Amino acid sequence: MKEKPIKICQIMGKWVGGGVEAIVMNYYRYIDRNKIQFDFICDEDSTNIPYEEIKKLGGKVFLIPPYQKIFKYNKELLKILKRENYKIIHSHINTLSIFPLRIAKKANVPIRIAHSHSTTNKKEWKKNLLKQVLKPLSKIYATHYFCCSEYAGRWLFGNKEFDDGNVYVLNNAIDVDRFKYNEKVRKKIRKELKIKDDTLVLGHIGRFVEQKNHTFLIDIFYEIQKVNKNSKLLLIGQGPLMTEIKNKVNKLGLKKSVLFLGQRENVNELYQAMDIFLLPSLYEGLPVVGIEAQAANLPCILSNTITKEVKILDSTSFISLNHKANYWKNDIIKNLKKIDRQDTVDKITTSNFNINIEAKKLEKKYLSYIEN
Repeated sequence: MKEKPIKICQIMGKWVGGGVEAIVMNYYRYIDRNKIQFDFICDEDSTNIPYEEIKKLGGKVFLIPPYQKIFKYNKELLKILKRENYKIIHSHINTLSIFPLRIAKKANVPIRIAHSHSTTNKKEWKKNLLKQVLKPLSKIYATHYFCCSEYAGRWLFGNKEFDDGNVYVLNNAIDVDRFKYNEKVRKKIRKELKIKDDTLVLGHIGRFVEQKNHTFLIDIFYEIQKVNKNSKLLLIGQGPLMTEIKNKVNKLGLKKSVLFLGQRENVNELYQAMDIFLLPSLYEGLPVVGIEAQAANLPCILSNTITKEVKILDSTSFISLNHKANYWKNDIIKNLKKIDRQDTVDKITTSNFNINIEAKKLEKKYLSYIEN
């Protein structure tokens, strides 16, 4: 008889269509689902959950109250974990992993993975208070530690755990072929967006939250517009600060030059229409958008708060957030000379970000935990 695949419970928190969700879905699509299946537990106020795709791939989605409603959260989660009898639970909610992993231990789930996808920044002081309280507790109920980068791993689990080899780095891998540069797609998308061939297009993908630093991004583009009126900024994503950023754009007279494209399914095509990718985040774990943009062979200009592990191409550079918008503008103008949209599949693959290869590594990791 054919053996049933091992079911793994993925704890996602609030599914809003961000980078973490994209990474987990990438692995789900490419892992051998005859051996391993994913189920997803998400907050009931989630948005953009791809129910149809998950169902088609063989998985299930369970909605529970958010952790803020702690008693209801514990009750519903415990019920699901006992009923589904998972051998592995994999939590992707950083310092908050203490909540589901504690219940997982109570439900006798033997393998409990805490995964660090992010870090912190002093500017988000309210968030930091909670993170600093929960950080020392994040390891208590976990049996294994994962991270997206060395920086994220050291931040959550500590230098000793990382140096002792107790933290597994799972790369934020992508389907490289989907993102490689395509001139026909570039022309098609620019035509759809009514952007001329000679227009300079800057791009950014990220939720409208403080972490992504959109307000500074608009300052940078305002400086660009002073020297090049024939330029556009594409903003892809949604979030609570979108209205605030739209108001700033209008106030600076940039309404016709900044395109708010919302949540999009064709981000792989939108990269083709860009000339430069900007990511002035306050902090990141390892941004998957940085890997995707480089797969499209875009010059990337990132804040120096982002781990250098994201750098694959020579055309990727880092600038301090202490520098003013005008300094960033000068660097962008300089980077225009680096544009040469060639195939980067081999470079992405040798840097361990090709999902076809990395998914097999994760599969082996899960199976080794079960065997041991």
